[in-house]
Amino acid sequence: MNNLLFSLNATFPVFLVMLLGYVLKSIHMLGPGFVTEANTLNFKVALPALLFLDIAGTNIREKWDTSFVLFCAVVTTIMFFTIWWLSKLLIKDKSIVGAFVQASFRSSAAILGVAFIQNMYGNAGMAPLMIIGTVPLFNIYSVIVLTFGADTDNETRNLHKIKDSVVNIAKNPIIIGILLGLLFSLCEFHLYELFNKTLKSVSSLATPLALIALGAGFEGKKAITKVKPTIVASLIKLVALPAIFLPFAYLLHFQGEKLIALLIMLASPTTVSCYIMADNMKNDAVITSSIVVLTTFLSAFTLTGWIYLLRCFHLI
Repeated sequence: MNNLLFSLNATFPVFLVMLLGYVLKSIHMLGPGFVTEANTLNFKVALPALLFLDIAGTNIREKWDTSFVLFCAVVTTIMFFTIWWLSKLLIKDKSIVGAFVQASFRSSAAILGVAFIQNMYGNAGMAPLMIIGTVPLFNIYSVIVLTFGADTDNETRNLHKIKDSVVNIAKNPIIIGILLGLLFSLCEFHLYELFNKTLKSVSSLATPLALIALGAGFEGKKAITKVKPTIVASLIKLVALPAIFLPFAYLLHFQGEKLIALLIMLASPTTVSCYIMADNMKNDAVITSSIVVLTTFLSAFTLTGWIYLLRCFHLI
């Protein structure tokens, strides 16, 4: 029962805030330009500030575990390229490939993941190390697949897109926030209280603003036409990935907080920043929002199931 309450408290409030955004737009309290402006603010300011503070406030030297970070990075890489390769082979509508791949492999590690781990352990546990091993790659791979989009056959265009992807990665505000957070943590820099409080205020906007914008941008009628890829991506995200990779984590003797952090990396719902990036990079935001909403709702039950299984085997 406690696991169910933890999961419901971590996921259902998120879903309800999305619903609030949808209702506010339906009653015309939010104008047509709100979603675009809110996503831009979140992508360029609020989310980078959140990730910077999370990592900068962690003693990376003390908690560092090379094997754990490498495992997170390798698994993230395998997930991304495998899903991309299979999507290119199996999806007929090539215009949704970029959005489908990003939403299928990218978890809510920073926003929902930390909150969920805190519910279980009272602190962030191994989440910061998991974030270091995965979130930069989440963003790099997302920029690559969204930059390439549907057209992967024209070699001249591919060369231009490779250059564009490198530029986009270097300029990505979320990656910049992560790198600055690492620098501050490793060099033990301390922010003046004035700047620290300012960044906390800005970062506190990230989750609610992203969720309200996501709900306001949700287009139900269009989403229904793409229900099949939405369901497939959700099953990949919540069921297939943890079923494939958690046994490998067990074989490498990751248990307790490390296993929970890996569970969040693999089985938490698709992050709302997927929608922000898809919308900003002119990919299919409709299917992305559909996958985010469905995975967020279903994760209340699937995460509880995974935790129950791990406890049955005395791994957490």
